[in-house]
Amino acid sequence: MNTTIKHHCRIPTAALALALWLCASCVSQAEDKSLNVLFIGNSFTGRHTLSQVVKTMAEAGQPSLKFEVTTVIYGGRTLKDHWRLGTQSFVKLASLTRDEEQATIQSLREAAKDRKDKYATGALKRHEELLKTLGQPHRKWDIVVLQSYRDDMPDDPRYVEYAPKFAELIRAQGGRVVLYETSPQTQNEKALTAPPDAAPVLAKEKIIAAMAKRIGATVVPMAMVALHCQTIRPDLTLRFVNDAHLNQTMAYLTACTFYGALFDRSPEGLALDKVTDTRNLDNKHRDQDRDGQPITRVFSAKDRADLQRIAWEGLKKFRALADEDR
Repeated sequence: MNTTIKHHCRIPTAALALALWLCASCVSQAEDKSLNVLFIGNSFTGRHTLSQVVKTMAEAGQPSLKFEVTTVIYGGRTLKDHWRLGTQSFVKLASLTRDEEQATIQSLREAAKDRKDKYATGALKRHEELLKTLGQPHRKWDIVVLQSYRDDMPDDPRYVEYAPKFAELIRAQGGRVVLYETSPQTQNEKALTAPPDAAPVLAKEKIIAAMAKRIGATVVPMAMVALHCQTIRPDLTLRFVNDAHLNQTMAYLTACTFYGALFDRSPEGLALDKVTDTRNLDNKHRDQDRDGQPITRVFSAKDRADLQRIAWEGLKKFRALADEDR
């Protein structure tokens, strides 16, 4: 299964919990050598088909593993929006009943009466298709990734409110909760000439770490990793100039951090050396990204090694911060 559903700290910072999960995972993989992974998010998951980059890296580093990916993506939306649009049905897909899904569809039909609510209309079509599959067996998720987006700052409680709601459903089916923390506020579109301000990043990371500990989640802490990258390699840019999204470098850095967080192992030495964006400059320049550069970025041996090391070091910095607050 390799399905894309698309619309256009350690566990729980304790080494013992991580070890128990890895042991259970090893037992499962000895039988089927696969992980069934659901990514929930917006374009910060959709761009560069990030989930597929993570899959490629995971399977490269774990040669016997099949990393099966499904995504539920609504552009520009947060977990609060996903909850309103019924994404929890996908989380509990293996045990979802027809009555539950029909109730979700009815709710979306009411919401879709507002013609301005384009997301309800799109979600309604998706859930109507989902209803048709309920007679088929669905495997439980081994991992569910919950992406943040401008809703995880100290003055915005939405991520802290809705990630635990999803986490409860994920844990009920025996799945592993992964918090993918994005950092659109701190990504740089130009090379830095002065050290970045660490204070807002650290404030946000403490919030994420505390929640991860409370709900038993693994964290992909891209604010901390981006900060570390900006400190070690200020010459690298992490977002496009003409597009507010993560660029290929940040996408690669994110995939490396996913690898480290999921497998508790450094990505250093992995051979993957390129990332391709999913949006081109225009119809006449499909081989160029939004900044007019090659849409596929091939990293030099040095940049690849640096990004892999930076991801692992940044992840360890986050874990150390989380441990300080235990």
